Amino acid sequence: MDKLIIKNLHAKAGGHLILNGVDLEIKSNEITVLMGQNGSGKSTLLNIIMGHPKYEITKGSIYFNDIDVLSLDVSKRAKLGFFLAFQNPVEVSGVSYGNFLRQAKNELLKEENKKNISPREFLNQIKENIEILKMDSSIIGKTVNEGFSGGEKKKAEILQLSYLKPKFALLDEIDSGLDIDALKHVSEAIMYCYKNYKSGVLLVTHYQRILNYIVPDKVYIMAAGKIVREGGKELAEKLEREGYGAVINPVKRG
Repeated sequence: MDKLIIKNLHAKAGGHLILNGVDLEIKSNEITVLMGQNGSGKSTLLNIIMGHPKYEITKGSIYFNDIDVLSLDVSKRAKLGFFLAFQNPVEVSGVSYGNFLRQAKNELLKEENKKNISPREFLNQIKENIEILKMDSSIIGKTVNEGFSGGEKKKAEILQLSYLKPKFALLDEIDSGLDIDALKHVSEAIMYCYKNYKSGVLLVTHYQRILNYIVPDKVYIMAAGKIVREGGKELAEKLEREGYGAVINPVKRG
């Protein structure tokens, strides 16, 4: 079992403190959900784990097993087994989705001293992943995210996840912009990766609805740049019923 351990993490961006002492442990055999209001630091945490250069770490540590993650650049973190599904996936002009995904796979294979996969091998391999997400196979020939709807972009992110089989999947509001059917297909693909590839999942979301399909082992709530509450699925349900104010600052009685 792999572990991602975050201790007393503080971080700034543009001179402003965003993370204010985050402590979190994520295991490869668990689904962890992170909730919180806008500006609480959820997306920042995921970006820092992945190595976004805009953030300045002022204190704390991130370890993957015994490896100091903060000492690694973005590509080394990806090769280590981290995958970030973006909240707002960007377009990559002039690059077909198939070539993009095959090259990413070959970089991972190179790290394991394995031979590259050919275009024919890639097409045979990717079929199952496309079917799980109920996508059209024509996506392979399209330019990365160009002309995609919001839901199609999110599906494409999870297609990458299901094909690359990372050790840890960092999912930043993957449910935003999805209709009911797309939400179900995306959730099924995430659960497929979790069960079959043993990918640890750290899911950032505002809403309880995705948790109807993805049952978390742990739910954490962030506020003011740190974890303020933790629990199981019932905590997310309570949040849905009562709102952040009641859950973060419960009224004491008696």
